[in-house]
Amino acid sequence: MRVLVSDPISELGVAILQEKVQVDVKTNLTEEELTAIIPEYDALIVRSATKVTRPIIEAGKKLQVIGRAGVGVDNIDVEAATEHGIIVINAPGGNTISAAEHTIALMTALARNIPAAFHSLKAGEWKRSQFMGVELYKKTLGVFGTGRIGSEVIKRAKAMGMKILAYDPHISPERAEQLGITLTTPEEIYRQADFITLHTPKNKSTFHMIGEKEIAMMKDGVRIINCARGGLIDEKALCAALQSGKVAGAALDVFEEEPAIANPLCALPNVIVTPHLGASTEEAQINVAVQVAEQVISILSGNAPVTAVNVPSIPPETMSEVRPFIPLMETLGSFYAQVFGGQVDAIDLYFNGEIANYTVAPLSTAFLIGFLSTFLEDTVNSVNAPVLAKQRGIKVREIISTSVENFTSLITVKVKHGPEEHTLAGTLFNKHDQRIVQIDKYRIEVIPSRYMLVTTHLDVPGVVGNLGVILGQENINIAGMQLGRQSIGGEAVMVLQIDSPVPEETLTKVRNLEGMFSVKFVQLQ
Repeated sequence: MRVLVSDPISELGVAILQEKVQVDVKTNLTEEELTAIIPEYDALIVRSATKVTRPIIEAGKKLQVIGRAGVGVDNIDVEAATEHGIIVINAPGGNTISAAEHTIALMTALARNIPAAFHSLKAGEWKRSQFMGVELYKKTLGVFGTGRIGSEVIKRAKAMGMKILAYDPHISPERAEQLGITLTTPEEIYRQADFITLHTPKNKSTFHMIGEKEIAMMKDGVRIINCARGGLIDEKALCAALQSGKVAGAALDVFEEEPAIANPLCALPNVIVTPHLGASTEEAQINVAVQVAEQVISILSGNAPVTAVNVPSIPPETMSEVRPFIPLMETLGSFYAQVFGGQVDAIDLYFNGEIANYTVAPLSTAFLIGFLSTFLEDTVNSVNAPVLAKQRGIKVREIISTSVENFTSLITVKVKHGPEEHTLAGTLFNKHDQRIVQIDKYRIEVIPSRYMLVTTHLDVPGVVGNLGVILGQENINIAGMQLGRQSIGGEAVMVLQIDSPVPEETLTKVRNLEGMFSVKFVQLQ
């Protein structure tokens, strides 16, 4: 076996590779040079400099795995790799400790005014009274996001005697108990926290999650730390709050636009800034090199990958019968998360009818992919979806029976969170046409579309019509409608297929309609 390392990585990573395979380190290769030599190699390891393009991948006739010594894989044509059966791996946990420690370092520096005091003394001043700080001991830290980095920050903050309030809609109470934290609402964090730190991915639901409205709810003198993603905070709102004194200070490692050399936040005296250094430690670079090297050796030895970012094929013996159900399961998972939310303790998947005759594990994984992908920034695939669910304390069960009524195959999902339980069921017509046939207690027949509006409402005249009027006024076209109810005049569920997204302002208008109980906008990929 031969492995090519085309970017500089830690020598420890190279040493691990050399124990098992032949290793060539050749850096600064052009695309043409890499294309010419790649046919001789079974694996390729890169950092960010090498661009692994489709021509390189197509030339790699022996390639089994491409390893990225880092997190992002933007420099690798993952689609081309998947098409050619090449596993792409990364090292998502390699910078966890570095990012967590950087968060704690910034929080401590912010509490004690260390950067300003440093510059003052360097300038020949001795102004102790100007740099009065606060202790972290017994202060309340509000943590948004309790994943890899957030949980490490929590451990360190607890060791410093801080009280932890956390918001993460995607972990179970059992996992929260393991971390020793109190799960609460964002609003409660705003009201109680002395310090707030963000550890969430950046997506449509978290963009500007801290804005003028949220800051107004915070305690006077709150301090905010962001080492996660630029864009989580509305920088204009934060700037105004810092200038007014509402926010006592901020420590920022990430910005909406980088490099942030002209960002007005950098000029404020009560702001600490660093140029995206969360992963910039010697140890982090060693970690990512070692993790990728170990994964490459494992994969070349015939073992399943742990941190793959693309999806391996389904076993041939089940592929023809199971594959048509995979898009349905991903649809059900995404639909569930967007309608009912992502906080889950247990998922029971019932496979009834002909589908019960086949291996259903790929279908359970497909549901998890659809479910987890709606709120996780990391790539979720058939390799890592079960691991990610387990990390969040989600228990998954498969119940199989060949008996079924009215359908050839029926898949029912029952999801539990505390005392609550929600049900979703789906099937295929003509082996390919997806249908959602049950939403909670309601029988319905929904043809999933890219954009959908899901409501529960009072089944009386005028409710549906008034909703249609609002959508018409907003120039949102209705392509289809399905209704389910149990009794006349009671509660009903409705799914509208629409041709475009629904702005939040429009959703608010719909929620305020008389007789409307809930409204959810669903967008499928």
